[in-house]
Amino acid sequence: EVQLQASGGGLVQAGGSLRLSCAASGFTFDGYEIGWFRQAPGKEREGISCITSFDGTTYYADSVKGRFTISSDNAKNTVHLQMNDLKPEDTAVYYCAAMDNDSHWCSLHQPDFGSWGQGTQVTVSS
Repeated sequence: EVQLQASGGGLVQAGGSLRLSCAASGFTFDGYEIGWFRQAPGKEREGISCITSFDGTTYYADSVKGRFTISSDNAKNTVHLQMNDLKPEDTAVYYCAAMDNDSHWCSLHQPDFGSWGQGTQVTVSS
């Protein structure tokens, strides 16, 4: 059974940093892509970053580009999202998800992601 466990959220002041982790079990990252999404209160869930297992291609939404970094530790079957220079508008529940993808093109098309983690809350105070 494919399972994803997101962790690392918390409360941080604006300008601070957090590192989220997405631990996978029941499958290995080979042939998969991992995406990070977030949903703020009253807003739709948005895709913010993804990484492919094929060659580590990454993608960032404009809202996080230059501040967030996604990386994978294949030996530990874990993907990290390093979030720096956090802003109050980054406050949201963050989810990781997995989709079949053995290409070097990274996608954040949510219907393509078949497995989702439970989410971790990130709150940034001003």
